[in-house]
Amino acid sequence: MTTLAVTGHTDLTEKTVPLVRAALREVLKPYSEDLTGISCIAAGADSLFAEEVSAMGGRLVVVVPSLDYRSAVVKPEDLPVFDHLNETAVEVQTLPYESADRAAYEAANSELLERADRLVAVWDGTPSTGRAGGTADLVEEARRAGLPVDVVWPDGAVRGG
Repeated sequence: MTTLAVTGHTDLTEKTVPLVRAALREVLKPYSEDLTGISCIAAGADSLFAEEVSAMGGRLVVVVPSLDYRSAVVKPEDLPVFDHLNETAVEVQTLPYESADRAAYEAANSELLERADRLVAVWDGTPSTGRAGGTADLVEEARRAGLPVDVVWPDGAVRGG
């Protein structure tokens, strides 16, 4: 069984979503026979990855960074997808952090890397903005640990505001 973790941008534009979905399908296809996907199911790349893993019949494992993550971080318009992915996951691990802060995100990232055979990064290649737990930080951490990283950023993909 191959376990793929995901990291990626949350601010994908509406036109970018189908491009990323198609690119994720291609990355996941070689593992479709025995796939486990692990995700924090944040809006954007994390949720798209989780949906594609589920659509391929893979096992979805969710890591929720903190006890208040759903109420403090997930936007109302993203709640249906977040709740659906939690319900369809074979495992949901909620980390014991009271609030979704730097420590919670770093712990969630560590959990993803610890459990994964590879990291899929929906990433435009921009460096970290200084906000801990971002896509660039996790890609760098994975590479330092010797974990293979598949970067997904299809032609025409852009980030929104």
